[in-house]
Amino acid sequence: MHRPVRRLCVMFNHLRVAVPYSTTSQMVDEVILQRIQDCGVITLNRPKSLNALNLSMIRKIMPQMTEWEKDPAMNLVIIKGTGGKAFCAGGDIIAVTEAGKLGGDLAKDFFREEYILNNKIGTYKIPFVAFIDGITMGGGVGLSVHGQYRVATERTVFAMPETGIGLFPDVGGGYFLPRLGGKLGVFLALTGYRLKGRDVQKAGVATHFIQSSKMQALEEALLKLPDPKSRDVARTLDRFQTESTDIPDTDFSLRDHMGEINRLFDGDTVEQIFENLRKEGSEWSLKQLEELKKKSPVSMKITLQLLLEGQHKTLQEDLQVEYRLSQHCMEDKDFYEGVRALLKDKDNKPVWNPATLAGVTREHVNWYFSPLPPDRELKL
Repeated sequence: MHRPVRRLCVMFNHLRVAVPYSTTSQMVDEVILQRIQDCGVITLNRPKSLNALNLSMIRKIMPQMTEWEKDPAMNLVIIKGTGGKAFCAGGDIIAVTEAGKLGGDLAKDFFREEYILNNKIGTYKIPFVAFIDGITMGGGVGLSVHGQYRVATERTVFAMPETGIGLFPDVGGGYFLPRLGGKLGVFLALTGYRLKGRDVQKAGVATHFIQSSKMQALEEALLKLPDPKSRDVARTLDRFQTESTDIPDTDFSLRDHMGEINRLFDGDTVEQIFENLRKEGSEWSLKQLEELKKKSPVSMKITLQLLLEGQHKTLQEDLQVEYRLSQHCMEDKDFYEGVRALLKDKDNKPVWNPATLAGVTREHVNWYFSPLPPDRELKL
């Protein structure tokens, strides 16, 4: 197995926990919620699962954030993860797909409540700082990228690899990815390319880069701000970024390929992008083409349409569309097959249905975007 694929499988495999979300003593501290003076601190505390997000965690975070937001004395909220390896490597998708097979409510509730939390973060009325130190994928992106400040470190690994498991870059991916500039978001969404360290900031996913050895001091400095308005938080983050000189400031890893990305991934259909890459014929373009051929054809088509439409939508409008997509994914086949191949059987040989782009009709794509019954639509 090629090294990038092997690494991706390792990260996905950490998301295999399928613990029921009923209350148990073992789950009491999955997420730690603290009030320190007039600041809130949310700590994701499932290090053995790379802080993968489950429904019980969402149901603890959301009401606490709502309560803090209503408190006029609250000045700042920080979210971080434990363990040193990940901020949050994604959602508990094994549990979701297992429930989906049985027709359980988890498949409906998880996506609905996760997206409501994503919207809360995106519209939060007090400064919100996410420490995306370590692996940040899927659900972890939703907990951070819509917030006012996102702090990456040299240990940060950002990816939206959902097309490889028969899903799509959700948690607001249809909103933030088209806004990264050019066709970078389309490239990241279709290929699942991983950004590391300073690249996460250079791409526009993070607002700041601070070396991991300074993160504890940064948190202490933020908590000590006498009256942390947004400008004071920004100045503190800027200062720590300026002082993060132990990590070399290298060029953006995709700098030499941005011209190709903007040209070759500029298409109204996935077929057009495939043809662009094939005609280009360079070593780099053919490598991207081979990577795309591994992805779910359905996922790639709904992902491209999501991003093309999302560039003109608000976050709320995009999340409502994404909820429709999530529920139709639960009714179709590829999401279950992708999870089986990468997470359960781990043969890394998904059998997509349909197996080709030509087999994915316009009618099938339109069905994914079709409204749900009124009582099942996402309400924000």
